[in-house]
Amino acid sequence: MNERRRSILHVDMDAFYVSVELRRRPELRGKPVVVGGTGPRGVIAAASYEARRFGVFSAMASSTARRLCPHAIFLPGDHDLYASVSRDVHEIFHGVTPLVEPIALDEAFLDAIFHGVTPLVEPIALDEAFLDVTGSLRLFGTAVDVGHHIRNRIHDELQLRCSVGVATTKFIAKLASKAAKPIADARGVREGAGVLEVAAGRELEFLHPLPVKALWGVGPATLEKLTRIGVRTVRDLSELDERTLMTAVGKAHGQHLHRLSWAIDDRPVEVDRELKSIGHEETFATDRHTHDELRRELVRLADGVAGRMRARNTGARTFALKVRFAGFHTITRSITLPSPVDTAHAIIAAVTPLLAAVDPTPGVRLLGVSASNFGEAAEQLSLDAILDDAPAAPGEWQAAEQTVDAIRERFGSAAIGPASAVSRKGLRLVRKGAQQWGPDHDPNQG
Repeated sequence: MNERRRSILHVDMDAFYVSVELRRRPELRGKPVVVGGTGPRGVIAAASYEARRFGVFSAMASSTARRLCPHAIFLPGDHDLYASVSRDVHEIFHGVTPLVEPIALDEAFLDAIFHGVTPLVEPIALDEAFLDVTGSLRLFGTAVDVGHHIRNRIHDELQLRCSVGVATTKFIAKLASKAAKPIADARGVREGAGVLEVAAGRELEFLHPLPVKALWGVGPATLEKLTRIGVRTVRDLSELDERTLMTAVGKAHGQHLHRLSWAIDDRPVEVDRELKSIGHEETFATDRHTHDELRRELVRLADGVAGRMRARNTGARTFALKVRFAGFHTITRSITLPSPVDTAHAIIAAVTPLLAAVDPTPGVRLLGVSASNFGEAAEQLSLDAILDDAPAAPGEWQAAEQTVDAIRERFGSAAIGPASAVSRKGLRLVRKGAQQWGPDHDPNQG
């Protein structure tokens, strides 16, 4: 039996963070609203389509956005809220299953039993995901029908909007969802298609007229190289000899781009994506110039990384230190341990020598710690072990930090933390996503 052609959706929320904020601030609808870091080193997380008319986009420096749109309304990000709403969105992704009354074992019902009607969902971020709905079509209709159903449910149940791309591959589906989005230009803000399908056999008709920067993997450096050899559209790249392309951008990258230019993408939707790394980094409102200052920040970052690893019941062997200086020069240093660990104490012990080798006197604007190379952490002792008077062994640190986890679970994340994380404004803990758009102010000042 021939393998069925895949039906893949890419669902992307429209201006997600802004849209969530507008649910609780409806008086701001229709105005240029920006969410992200509000300080001088902040970064834009999302911009309303009214703000995009002025050239404001995500990942832009907040200072640049203020120059482009002086009358924009800036709101600080609320990652916890966005994560909560994201869970509601993903429940809808997983729930695109019609009610079926099994009155008779007809073909559609048997298809539901053996192939399933719940789609395969691959989360990409809080606001987007790939869905393979191939197994749902016998009961649901076409993939476009599924896209409209999802879009309607998100609007009706969550008062949010999304755009859906439909195709036979992940790559084309993602491009289609972008093409389906609202349009913001000098003439105003207009609705997009909402759901856009690139039918099987028409992929190149859709793909080849696009600018080459639409391809995954074409960043500023690659775009400059391609422009130098006359490549401006995807069609230009597809007509280029593959060896010439590999010479221009490298063998592996050239092969990758050549395949994409012919719409070749056989990657499946991955429900369980392998965890690659866990990390935290922080941009400081004012530069840090001493090892003592950086070590205090390191303790906070290590505490956050270790807590997230233990929540996943894993440890790590490899730890990386990231340092960005005032002039934006960035270095990374890493160390690999003989066996996995999952405590902040062990992370600090591993990374401190890396930090000691860095000269902070030019000023450090960002510090980061990440863990990878995961595996089961060393044997854990019982919580009673921390009551012993002997010097703390690695297993006892595990027990102590497990106790911290239990306290936070019961009384909240701000109930306990490293002593070095206490400032005049209280306990400064690292939370996932809390500082991803840059600092609003220096918590150690004022």
